[in-house]
Amino acid sequence: MDTMTPPDGVARRRAKRVANAAGVARIAASPQVPLLLMMSRRLITPVYRAAFLVAASSSGLLRLLDHRPCDADSLAGKMEIRDVRLLRLWLDAGVRLGVLDQRFDGCYKPGSRAAKMLAKVRHDAAAAALEEVLRYHVPALLNAPSMLREGRRFSLADQDGTVIARSTQVVTPLVHEAITHSVPRTGPVRLLEIGCGSGVHVRHAASLNPHLTALAVDLQAEVAKQCAENIEDWGLADRVEVTQGDLRTLDLEPQFDLVTMHNNIYYFAEDERVEALRRARELLTPGGRLLVTTACQGGHLSLDMLNLWLECADFGGPLPKERELLEQLREAGFADASAAKIVPGEEFRAFSGTNTDLAQQD
Repeated sequence: MDTMTPPDGVARRRAKRVANAAGVARIAASPQVPLLLMMSRRLITPVYRAAFLVAASSSGLLRLLDHRPCDADSLAGKMEIRDVRLLRLWLDAGVRLGVLDQRFDGCYKPGSRAAKMLAKVRHDAAAAALEEVLRYHVPALLNAPSMLREGRRFSLADQDGTVIARSTQVVTPLVHEAITHSVPRTGPVRLLEIGCGSGVHVRHAASLNPHLTALAVDLQAEVAKQCAENIEDWGLADRVEVTQGDLRTLDLEPQFDLVTMHNNIYYFAEDERVEALRRARELLTPGGRLLVTTACQGGHLSLDMLNLWLECADFGGPLPKERELLEQLREAGFADASAAKIVPGEEFRAFSGTNTDLAQQD
């Protein structure tokens, strides 16, 4: 046998490697492969990771694992899930995505920095904001063309009010700064808050003046119910009443020294805002003031996406423009209408006006 000629088996293996290399080269030459690899790394995997984070947070998984690492069987019992096999598959997907870690004993724990942070109660607003992005902003981007063709719109029923109430707390420091400048520190103050959400803003107002009492109103019954529970837990039930209602149909006397509307002026259509603001003025005592806090158009990308969702809805309207909302306040009868930028560089404004017209009539 020629010692320079490889045995048949070796030759076949070499030929197979050459064929495989040629196949890989042909596949790599396809214009689709680099695109797919780029999308997987930069687009698809981050979307999967964000979706798992939202599910892990909203289901309570991250809180459970932050308290104590658990295996799939223990988690199934705590989360009231019967199919442990599928739960384990889902958890393993979280490990593959880097959101979870699995210890040598089979127990899972938060893995990524984001997962560890969102597991904390103090970061609940950020968790809800991420959930809002995936549940509302992303569907607006995905469905806008088909919805426009078919004449469909998002409705208020498509929105989970408790998620929105939680997510809007990311701007709580901004709102509280505006409230701090608006609530008198002494003497009795009667406050009406329209769109009370979780109640954190009423609680802040009450902390500024021990003689302040309030009526907190929300359009969505489940939100009002949660707010009432929070008010009870905070020991403010003797000072704050909570009810479900609509500003436009509230049957109340002009008894309030301050009316506040936080992050909700865009729930009124543009052509309804003057009337809504006028109705708010009618509930104020002579000399009473209105405080409206809101994001405005022209802000960062997430506000553009929120604005898109609002434009695709069958209720409300777009985020306001500063100049237009000031004009609407004046048209509604408010004097001294003004807008203040709370944080430089951020399109978040505190609008205010005084009910001086009624004071002059008296």
